[in-house]
Amino acid sequence: MVNPLRDMNSETTDIAHDFSPFFTVYKNGTLKRHVGSPFMPAAENLNGVTSKDVMVSSDTKVTARIFLPESLTPGEKLPVLVYLHGGGFCVESALSYFYAPYTSSLASNCNAIVVSVDYRLAPEYKIPACYDDSWEALKWVVSHASGSGPDPWINEHADFGRVFLAGDSAGATISHTIATWAGVKGLGSSVKISGIIMIHPFFGNEKPNKLWEYCCSDETGVCDPRLNPAADPGLLTKLACEKVLICMAENDFLKACGWKYYEALKNSEWNGKVDIEETKGVGHVFHLFDPNCEMAGSLMKTVASFIKAV
Repeated sequence: MVNPLRDMNSETTDIAHDFSPFFTVYKNGTLKRHVGSPFMPAAENLNGVTSKDVMVSSDTKVTARIFLPESLTPGEKLPVLVYLHGGGFCVESALSYFYAPYTSSLASNCNAIVVSVDYRLAPEYKIPACYDDSWEALKWVVSHASGSGPDPWINEHADFGRVFLAGDSAGATISHTIATWAGVKGLGSSVKISGIIMIHPFFGNEKPNKLWEYCCSDETGVCDPRLNPAADPGLLTKLACEKVLICMAENDFLKACGWKYYEALKNSEWNGKVDIEETKGVGHVFHLFDPNCEMAGSLMKTVASFIKAV
């Protein structure tokens, strides 16, 4: 197992595992990540939104960044969007320069409170740590339903009849499982998950996935429903929401798995509505690499319309 306390700057050429473009593990225990942007401080005004960082779990030290539109009025209730960032379960952060501007834009364009979860990363923290952290974050949000939770922004402004899960890539994958857990374990009668938004989900198929196998604490294989939900149609019926929006990209290397998930969900006995949209001529998470392009703006409008329709 990789020791997270090892010096990440140690130089060595003796490679044990190469999971480029994400990370490399050396035989001396050093782990070197190849991607991931620096952290961005919480801002008072970013895209018309104010933000702050909160502790979700004192046990695991998991945090979240909350984004609140500045245009709201006292006592105004807004939908809540629990956002799970991508990065192959092993890179990036909700607090990074890559994600903070995007989630602030989500809050502004959707006129919603966004709670962006900074879950623990594999492989130092083996899967299901990122799933467990995301579940704890959702429960932390739900703890405010009585109006006496730990965060005043959520207490005053959250509409618990309009709670959404969303994420891109691996975060979209996690969002599916969290919604399934909500259906199995329950969240309380006062809280309703209205929908899930999956942007370019990182779903698996019947082929071995070496990254998943290395990062996962148990040997569940290609039929693990946390990675490959289509492998367990019965579990699909447990989704605790009424609507699912899947956003795909034409040139995404994961596109086929996303469409397979769509077909499996549509043909299951789940009593909800699933829609899928595909953006032509672009690749995986294009909207994060080029947030100002026309197609990224169109994708943002699609997400905002999905939320505002409830």
